[in-house]
Amino acid sequence: MTNLQQFTIGVEEEYMILDPSTKELKSHQKTIVTEGEKIFKDKIKAEMHQAVVEVGTAVCKNVEEAYQEIRTLRTGVATIAKDLGYSIGASGTHPFSLWEKQLISDNSRYQDLLNELQQAARSNLIFGLHVHVGMEDRKMAIHIANTARYFLPHIYALSTNSPFWESRNTGYKSYRSKVFDKFPRTGIPDYFESIEAYDNFVQLLIKTNCIDDAKKIWWDLRVHPVYNTIEFRICDVPMTIQETITITALFQAICAKIYTLRRQNINFINYQRALINENKWRASRYGIDGMLIDFGKEKEMPVKELIDELLEFVDGVLDELGSRAHAEKVQDIFKCGTGADRQLATFNNTGSLIEVVKTIEDSFLA
Repeated sequence: MTNLQQFTIGVEEEYMILDPSTKELKSHQKTIVTEGEKIFKDKIKAEMHQAVVEVGTAVCKNVEEAYQEIRTLRTGVATIAKDLGYSIGASGTHPFSLWEKQLISDNSRYQDLLNELQQAARSNLIFGLHVHVGMEDRKMAIHIANTARYFLPHIYALSTNSPFWESRNTGYKSYRSKVFDKFPRTGIPDYFESIEAYDNFVQLLIKTNCIDDAKKIWWDLRVHPVYNTIEFRICDVPMTIQETITITALFQAICAKIYTLRRQNINFINYQRALINENKWRASRYGIDGMLIDFGKEKEMPVKELIDELLEFVDGVLDELGSRAHAEKVQDIFKCGTGADRQLATFNNTGSLIEVVKTIEDSFLA
């Protein structure tokens, strides 16, 4: 039995603040955060755009603990928003609100970012999910991160929840990543042969004034610059609580499985960033209904089959992690579709993006 208790979890989600009558994004002028801080302390934060609020759990011992925290945070934020005359929802993009009309927070960090990145930052009105998985040390973290890159598109496909952008059906299941691609230092990271090589890379960027600290590296997966964690950043914020926790369970299980293999001196093949990018594009375009490349077999495979294979791959660690019930709810996502699939179904049935936003609102505490 290996020590899998080290794989603690932290979950961050970004929510959109809505006008209950028009369903437009609504700049909240920090009122929701101010009220939220009275209950949740530093677990609730403002974001660059004032129509966004971010929550983050404490360090959770297991997936069930994370589930209870996210449920408490979503319920609390929804109640605060309602009391202040707003509503709230979770989607990778708002279906029709214009970024041009949204107010920017006056926080100096965001103002500096806006000054540097200009319209790329101003238009970056998107909502993501970040999952932190705790590690015993950074040396193990970089090894796990290198290998976990392969699975990023698989889990990303499960999270797809942003088919609309500024009133248009984009044709993508996740358009959020296309918006974020305008930022520097995004996307699938390169392979790093050691933690020293990674740290040297970061120091070179700081030395040459590319960044002032490692937090301005916004890859889909990174060894966190401050905490002993790997941070998974590729996913759209899921529409429901259960989807967030299922995805969290899978990220944790992937880390634990790679760790157990490493302890047995078994290494997983590390694939090139360019190959993994092919799968990321497919996941963003087609979600769980598409095909990804199985690089080992060198052929296309249905996403759902590859995710079933992923579940088999991590099966041996799920019981020790206590996450089997949540991880296996992947089958519910297959059955009901991702957030993107449900948004599109609502639109196809009603022809109304307002009805799409109502679906997002109504699913927030599911």
